Amino acid sequence: MPLTLPLNAALIMIDVQRGFEREDRWGRRDNPAAEDNMRALQTLWLETSRPLVVVQHDSTQEGSTLSPADPGNALKDFVDVSAASLHVRKSVNSAFYGDPDLERWLREHGVDTVVICGITTNHCCETTARMAGNLGFTVLFVADATHTFDQTASNGMSLTAEELTKATIVSLDAGEFASVVTTHDVVTQGAL
Repeated sequence: MPLTLPLNAALIMIDVQRGFEREDRWGRRDNPAAEDNMRALQTLWLETSRPLVVVQHDSTQEGSTLSPADPGNALKDFVDVSAASLHVRKSVNSAFYGDPDLERWLREHGVDTVVICGITTNHCCETTARMAGNLGFTVLFVADATHTFDQTASNGMSLTAEELTKATIVSLDAGEFASVVTTHDVVTQGAL
């Protein structure tokens, strides 16, 4: 199926924050090209005047690297929040539970397609994609413009970051929540 990228498709950049650079807190990550791909998407959106939504996580957990009191809360240097159409602050996994109200803003601006990238693949990015699909938006999930970390559950079961990313892709792209695409697909289709 060919990729369709409307002129008013919104790029939602989720939690692209410095706190995730702390390997001592987060562990090993996948996809070292994620930031380059996020940057390429942001560049396309700004060059084509499409709506850019920057989402920032303000953790309420004491000692979190994403707490507003921690330097890790800051967005990574390449994120151009000053050029964003909307800057959402949140303290939970979904960008749809932040301030200002993302769903209301998208609907007021006639946006029906959202393109998701950011950190982490299987938490805030996947949760936002699932909610967007449930709310009736067309969702393009740019998996190679996300990354995550190895994780171990409380029962001792572990998955690598790569395994978690594969699980997210399969779960989302099973015909219900999103179409999983690449940065190349989006950049090729999105150029005017």
